[in-house]
Amino acid sequence: MRRTTIALLAALEASVAALIGLGIVLMPLLLLWAVHFGLAVDAAVFLRAAADVWLLGHGVDLMVQLDPVTAGRIAVPGAGDPFPITIALLGFALLTVASGRRIGRRSAAGGHSFTGGIAAVVVYAAAGAGLALVAAADAAHADPWQASLLPAGIVALGVVIGAVGEVLRTPGSADAATGLVRRAFAALPAGLVAGARAAVRIGAGAAFGVLAVAGVLVAVLIALDYATIAGLYQALGAGIDGGIALTVAELALLPNVVIWAAAWLLGPGFAIGTGSLVSTGGTLLGPVPGVPLLGALPADAPALGALWLIVPVLLGFAGAWAVSTGDDPDRDVPRAAGWWAPLAVAAGAAATSALVLGLLAWWSGGAAGPGRLAEVGPAPLAVAGVAAVTVGIGALVGGYAARLRRRTPDEPEWADSMAASLDR
Repeated sequence: MRRTTIALLAALEASVAALIGLGIVLMPLLLLWAVHFGLAVDAAVFLRAAADVWLLGHGVDLMVQLDPVTAGRIAVPGAGDPFPITIALLGFALLTVASGRRIGRRSAAGGHSFTGGIAAVVVYAAAGAGLALVAAADAAHADPWQASLLPAGIVALGVVIGAVGEVLRTPGSADAATGLVRRAFAALPAGLVAGARAAVRIGAGAAFGVLAVAGVLVAVLIALDYATIAGLYQALGAGIDGGIALTVAELALLPNVVIWAAAWLLGPGFAIGTGSLVSTGGTLLGPVPGVPLLGALPADAPALGALWLIVPVLLGFAGAWAVSTGDDPDRDVPRAAGWWAPLAVAAGAAATSALVLGLLAWWSGGAAGPGRLAEVGPAPLAVAGVAAVTVGIGALVGGYAARLRRRTPDEPEWADSMAASLDR
């Protein structure tokens, strides 16, 4: 497929994806405008609110200034002063990553992933900057530079994931950008590349395994506390239109909640306001925002809550075992030969899991309002540290266990190859 055609298709798909994300926010707000406010309020208010939420969902910080009446009703210290909202509603970022992945996959299949990626990045940068300028008002405004860079960076992440996945599925791909990367890796020592691949697979697999367990945990808590959540909906008295808008906001916040649950599972927990803590070691909550989804928060620490730490350890062990005893020679499956090889791979897996979970913890938190709401979410360094220790221990034990179980003379030994490469 021609380069120009791929660029145009990628730009069109990125434009549609951005409009869909904006429309997911705008439709409930317009319903609220029509039903609850009877078209009496200026529609531009809701258009600006939709743009602000879309930008916030991509990590763009908002500076908010409430009017005196609203600030008085909230009755929160500092509500009358300008305050930032920096917590990202990661549901929108997830949609953008998924759209970027599709663009990257199709562009790589056409042989021009770089061209398609650049087109998508330009569209999202223009959309972010345009929305920031259009939605700017005294009540809330975003930094145009952040608005252009962060959405573009998120769609670029999706493009890279999609392009790499397409190349891995079709090794004979003629894509120029991925071919350049492949040649760069081919110039590195084969053993070193194989060891790094093993570490990334173990660490990333363990990190996303923790998130999967956290997602199941959130689903169970929502099911068990459904009556509390429904009661909070009724107490708010938002009506059908307001309830729809609130549910959309909660769905956008759901990926954040899953990451917070992962931080709870690891031990550091998370905060819902300054001075609060929800962790396996104890729960200390003050006034909580009136979001029905937060009705699923555990009121007390579970008995033997520290046992949840076995989850990342087991995931690290299972990943190291699977990678070390795999039978596919085309994937450079490591068979640990040198005594230091499992240690090196475990260290790499620990670093990978710490990077993934630490960054997600940092991205999922921030300021959600004035006063004590300036601190919401987990502590990224604590989450990263615990993830590194637990996954690293599991990967280390799994690597040495696999080494003891399986070591025959005719097996390929990437560790020996890696050692020979480093000794040169």
